[in-house]
Amino acid sequence: MDMNTFFNDLQNKINQAIENSPAKDIEKNVKSMMTQGFARLDLVTREEFDIQAQVLAKTRAKLEALEARVAELEARLTAEK
Repeated sequence: MDMNTFFNDLQNKINQAIENSPAKDIEKNVKSMMTQGFARLDLVTREEFDIQAQVLAKTRAKLEALEARVAELEARLTAEK
């Protein structure tokens, strides 16, 4: 028996032991409880957060452009008086 076969066999036996143990049920229960807890916290996904960050960056850029335009127009009005 070569080493790869030995380790593959060992890995399969460990996986079977885990699948048939209470640890698998505990893992499922913990995941379920965490999912329910996160749902109550009203969290957003990373994708939603990144999209909103992009929208905010674009909005800030537009605001800065508008502020510069208003300052330019105010300067013209002041110069004309």
